[in-house]
Amino acid sequence: MKKTSLVVALPALVLSGLLLSGCGMLRSHKAWDTARQESPLEIPPGLDTPTASDALVIPPPGANNPTAAGVTADVGGAGGTMADGFVLTDSVDNTYRRVGEVLGDVGQVTGHDDAAHSYTVNVIAAPTKKRGFFGRLFHRNGKGDAATSGKAARQVQVTVTASGDNASEVRAQGQAAAVAKVVDTLKAKLGG
Repeated sequence: MKKTSLVVALPALVLSGLLLSGCGMLRSHKAWDTARQESPLEIPPGLDTPTASDALVIPPPGANNPTAAGVTADVGGAGGTMADGFVLTDSVDNTYRRVGEVLGDVGQVTGHDDAAHSYTVNVIAAPTKKRGFFGRLFHRNGKGDAATSGKAARQVQVTVTASGDNASEVRAQGQAAAVAKVVDTLKAKLGG
């Protein structure tokens, strides 16, 4: 008999405890009845939305001024240097001819378009990505051809365009290490 009374008394005790603790949840707390309206935030003078009239200013033709370190863009005083090219103070045709003469020292010229003033060059350049654990584990140091030693021929497109009245812009496109090699060599030999 003790087991049955315990089986009945225990759930009744738990149920009464739940009912007594649940009574607090049934009470209404109307905090919003006592709330009052606060004044809206005020924006201090001078911190309004900035003017957007100068946001889309198009620079005039030839705004890039050649310097010894590359090209400094003079747009609103926010200077920057081109990493994939440079500007020479020379005509487009003369710069195109001079670039063609130097590109033979950088790599193998595989094509050129005289009308578009562009060259296609295959350049041997080391990859910029470092090898991981397995790459170092299975890599043969100093043995094999260029492809197995981590160097491969990369194709780079070099284009010469007009920049201003008497200047030419030389730009290279392709894999980053190959572009850097081409641009650095051209700058050194052409004085860009």
